[in-house]
Amino acid sequence: MEIESVAKYPKSEVAGMGANATETGVSFRVWAPNAQKVFVMGDFNDWDRSTIPLLQEQNGYWSVEVPEATAGQQYKYVLKTKAGELIKNDPYARELTNSIGNSIIHNPAFDWESEDFRIPDWNEMVIYELHVGTFNVKEKGKPGDFYGVIERLDYLKALGVNAIEIMPVAEFPGGHSWGYNPAHPFAVESEYGGPTGLKALVKAAHAAGIAVILDVVYNHFGPTDMDLWQFDGWQENGMGGIYFYNDWRAKTPWGDTRPDYGRAEVRQYIRDNALMWLEDYHIDGLRMDMVPYIRNVNADENPANDLKDGYSLIQWINSEIHNRFPGRFTVAEDLHCLDFITAPVEHGGLGYSSQWDGGFVHPIRKAIIDMHDEGRNMNAVAASITHRYNNDAFQRVIYTESHDEVSNGQARVVQEIAGQDDVNTWYAKKRATLGVALMMTAPGIPMLFQGQTILANRWFDDQDPLDWNRFSEFKGITKLHRDLIHLRLNKRGYTRGLSGQHVQILNVDNDRKLIAFHRWKDGGAGDTTVVVMNFSHQAIDNYSLTFPEEGVWKIRFNSDWEGYDSDFENYFSFDTEALGHRENALFVATVSIGPYSTIIYSKE
Repeated sequence: MEIESVAKYPKSEVAGMGANATETGVSFRVWAPNAQKVFVMGDFNDWDRSTIPLLQEQNGYWSVEVPEATAGQQYKYVLKTKAGELIKNDPYARELTNSIGNSIIHNPAFDWESEDFRIPDWNEMVIYELHVGTFNVKEKGKPGDFYGVIERLDYLKALGVNAIEIMPVAEFPGGHSWGYNPAHPFAVESEYGGPTGLKALVKAAHAAGIAVILDVVYNHFGPTDMDLWQFDGWQENGMGGIYFYNDWRAKTPWGDTRPDYGRAEVRQYIRDNALMWLEDYHIDGLRMDMVPYIRNVNADENPANDLKDGYSLIQWINSEIHNRFPGRFTVAEDLHCLDFITAPVEHGGLGYSSQWDGGFVHPIRKAIIDMHDEGRNMNAVAASITHRYNNDAFQRVIYTESHDEVSNGQARVVQEIAGQDDVNTWYAKKRATLGVALMMTAPGIPMLFQGQTILANRWFDDQDPLDWNRFSEFKGITKLHRDLIHLRLNKRGYTRGLSGQHVQILNVDNDRKLIAFHRWKDGGAGDTTVVVMNFSHQAIDNYSLTFPEEGVWKIRFNSDWEGYDSDFENYFSFDTEALGHRENALFVATVSIGPYSTIIYSKE
């Protein structure tokens, strides 16, 4: 898509949408431009459909204040339309009994105490993606909830994780779902614990020093249990009505339910939703699902299919977040490896803080999953290490597993390698941890997926709870992840370079399947770091390698240590000394490295 200049956005937000407590009752406000009359009914009037009419305002808005209404009561709107009488939930409802139940007058009060949390700087962020419904299930047959996640925060904190990314929690049909089918975008999934549960999780995470990033879905709504569908009776071509495109632009892989990004009230609705998570729930960042389908009908980069209104809507949202919530993080799932995704809005870009990087996950998964060493392309690995957007290493999120990469016909890395449910094999463990080591040492923001640290097997499924018994079986693998994260964050004081912008490839040996690279932030002792990786099943002895500086280089991490797993070979690698060569001004040292292994060096 061609980069455009900043669009002109509406400056004022639509005040008082939904049900909001006042000093004299509860005000109700709804947008229904094609309704002939609108009423509200609920616990406060014995669900009478005709006793509380809303007054019509300009531009299709209706409102009323109800003195008898109080927080916690249930309600719905009654719309008199040309299509007949329609009973609808509030599009702005913050809470529902369930996706086909009633709206609830939400009480926003919550004791945040003296919270003063600051999200980590991008270069020091380590993300752990999780799904609330399967992460820590307490009762068989029921989805997990926010309180179950809270119980595992100590594990994540000990691991070194400082940000969790939660798959979508907007109210969806039933109790089991990935969450990418939001039926009611403003309401928090009731079976997860509703609004109070989400706030409790954010508060507990912040107390543990962990930021919370939330997935949001704006490329489509639903497609089921949507009261938004033909909300006020109007539609064209049998499609969705006022909240949706009603022509060819409605079509998405998830149904004909793409919001109408060109209609001011729908733009406002989506913008209000994005800012709600940051304002009301103290969320630290948003990850937007499948951005290509917001900016292009078919996500095919064909200019004829571009959705310029979708593009400018994203710019508006990211500009608002940047201006109103400085420091908050927005990340795009785009995977087209395009600079404009994370270019500043003032330069015509979309303005995301970072983007999921298809230029890392796909070549690296291939390199570690391929059965045969000769299939591992070390030049492709090198390119994935050095790739960046807008000359900023941290404008990309790098990973080997995500909810998409371990489902939809793909499985966990260890199972893709093992080829069976029993992933406790040498090859699977060695190459899976090789991928994690690369992710934790390459430039970018590293992200783990739930269960990756305990070698979870199979594929992701919203009804397959994470098996925490695997923690006892694979404590060493968890320790490997912890050690890598601690080195990444320089907790031991001698690998500061792993959080730096800079990288230099020192060696690419496609015959021996070895790669070495240099990471640094400012340079010098405790900063300059060298990573050596062997992508072969054979150990490599006494290999001459160029180092960035002269002197003694100490091993800070060796993934082949038997303490990580009893199947690992504890291959003897050693500290090394880089000596200068006058004729070419290079510093050369000798290294030895075990099969499918990673060594991290730094100087004292």
